[in-house]
Amino acid sequence: MKIRFLGAARTTTGSMYLLEINGKNLLLECGLFQGHREETTRRNTTFPFDPRTIDAVVLSHAHIDHAGNLPNLASKGFDGPIHCTEATRDLCSIMLIDSAHIQEQDAIFVSKWRAKKHLPPVQPLYRVPDAEKAVKQLVPHGYEKTFSPVDGVSVTFREAGHILGSAQVILDIQEKGRKYRWLFSGDVGRGNDELLRDPVPVENVDYLQIESTYGNREHAVRIDADAMVAKLVGETIAQRGKVIIPAFSVGRTQQIVYVLHELICAGKLSRLPIFVDSPLSVKASDIYNKHLADLKPDLAATLCNHESPFYMNNLTYTASAEESKALNNRAEPMIIISASGMCEAGRIRHHLKNNIADKKNLLLFIGYCAEGTLGNLITAGRPRVNIFGEPCDVRAKVVSLDTYSGHADKNELKSYVQKLTGNIKRIFCIHGEEPQCLAHAETLRALKPGAQVSVPEYLQAVEI
Repeated sequence: MKIRFLGAARTTTGSMYLLEINGKNLLLECGLFQGHREETTRRNTTFPFDPRTIDAVVLSHAHIDHAGNLPNLASKGFDGPIHCTEATRDLCSIMLIDSAHIQEQDAIFVSKWRAKKHLPPVQPLYRVPDAEKAVKQLVPHGYEKTFSPVDGVSVTFREAGHILGSAQVILDIQEKGRKYRWLFSGDVGRGNDELLRDPVPVENVDYLQIESTYGNREHAVRIDADAMVAKLVGETIAQRGKVIIPAFSVGRTQQIVYVLHELICAGKLSRLPIFVDSPLSVKASDIYNKHLADLKPDLAATLCNHESPFYMNNLTYTASAEESKALNNRAEPMIIISASGMCEAGRIRHHLKNNIADKKNLLLFIGYCAEGTLGNLITAGRPRVNIFGEPCDVRAKVVSLDTYSGHADKNELKSYVQKLTGNIKRIFCIHGEEPQCLAHAETLRALKPGAQVSVPEYLQAVEI
């Protein structure tokens, strides 16, 4: 078998790995690369293989950095099945269409800006029909239900605890008279999550391909984060400010809504207006409600008024652009949760532009922001950032809490590996910025001295 590391190698975006085995081509993930525009266009529209030669895709979860380039794959000739869990199928059905809308609108906006400088227009990375084609190719499977995507490979999805529907991908491989088990971790959750079930350990692992997003960092204690949110929000509201929370529409939005719900029910926050300003978040919350059986039981135990975990009487989901714009005309204290979490697209950029210069306001980041993104620049302490091509002074208070991250930290990743059984021969550290991957590899070398641990580079190929 040969594995080619075609994305999220010494970085966190564009997850994509090609397994060449028994004369077949099996693609793990097909994520959207996010970075500077020229590189983003090149990496996402030009595959390092012919999409028509791919026999099947296996997808660990619905996040755009793992699934977001499936429309390009489909539009360029891939007609095979895309295997995933049932909840991932439902989430991808809305997320890929939404991503296509964003690509189209972003291309229109940038083209208008370029026209003023007498430059040619740009094209979207893909369009809605491309996303619709990819959605039709999604094939759902239940957890622990084994299937065979290509000859000689049996795949089983196991709970990863990262977002709804996320899975570790267990590949039992038969090749030239030998058998071995390859585990692709996908994105590993922290465990003890408010909404999600814990990751389930995997047995008899021979080869491990593991994420490293926080391979050299430790998260704060979650109970302290809840208290910190109550303190920060309370202080902002007391000075008549607004709280702006950039959050991914899927996963982090539902989590922070649940946390705020608990704080209000516990009397630690007043029942102030909360707005979730993202059409995708509305649909995603409905899917979370549909798949309550895949979440932790008894979610409503700490809530009040018999309200749903993702709905309460002071919470408004805004769908239309008019409702979103109207929030800018409201002066009273409020919380606005909007996408995207890295502030690279969507309505969050409008809310930042309108609120970032007011020192009464709070910009509360609760998720990972990749290097080079607007969210990363703000959290890094830049005094001025460009939003829609215009410089904006950052006067609002900026706080970043990684406690709500859906990714396991250094110690949690170590614990995850300790719970695996089997004689692990090789470990590949992927999906992390280079320093995180290298540090994670050192941790795992000490933990598993009998295993060969490596940090693959982009486009590197390894024979097993």
